[in-house]
Amino acid sequence: MKKKLAVFVACCLISGACFAQAQALDTASVREAIVRLSTTYPQATLQDVYKSFYQEHFGPSHLIPDTATAHYYLMHELAEYNQATVFYYEFTGSEGRFVRVYLSAIADSLITAEQLLDAFVRSSDPVGQPAIDWQTKWAFIVEVVTRSGIRFDNFEQDAKLLREASLKGQEMRHSRVYNAAYHPHYRIVRRDIFDNEIRPLIEKK
Repeated sequence: MKKKLAVFVACCLISGACFAQAQALDTASVREAIVRLSTTYPQATLQDVYKSFYQEHFGPSHLIPDTATAHYYLMHELAEYNQATVFYYEFTGSEGRFVRVYLSAIADSLITAEQLLDAFVRSSDPVGQPAIDWQTKWAFIVEVVTRSGIRFDNFEQDAKLLREASLKGQEMRHSRVYNAAYHPHYRIVRRDIFDNEIRPLIEKK
């Protein structure tokens, strides 16, 4: 009996902790971010929502094995870059802790490859940690999508796959349809570095 009671209490404490974390999230801002993403990118799927919020949560540290490799991939990507400029940056997730800086800013000579690479590498050292674990945050985001009636193709299939990914803290690529429609080319930069160093250069135009 005592063992069962102890297990029950432990479960209640875990549930209470998850509820407290969820309370820290702003439903309106999460919904607004999802609507903005789905409006800007009509071909986006739930997987692309996952990627945006994942980037906001974890930043780019998982993308930078070392500076030399990061430099190689950036220069390789720039050598093949031939897209028309749409915009130069956008904020990730709903809090904007990190920013996607598009290679169009380099192509249009607003910043240099070296400036973006330096900002990208330094952004792997985050300032402060999210107040909520990723698994709980992603479950909350899916709940917001469901309650808001926001439509994504293959929602149920993607939701199951992404739930498993969230339990492992696993990164996901952009969906195939998103890549085919929008050909995203960017690097993730921490918000304070972006505001202090990159944004002023981009917005001089």
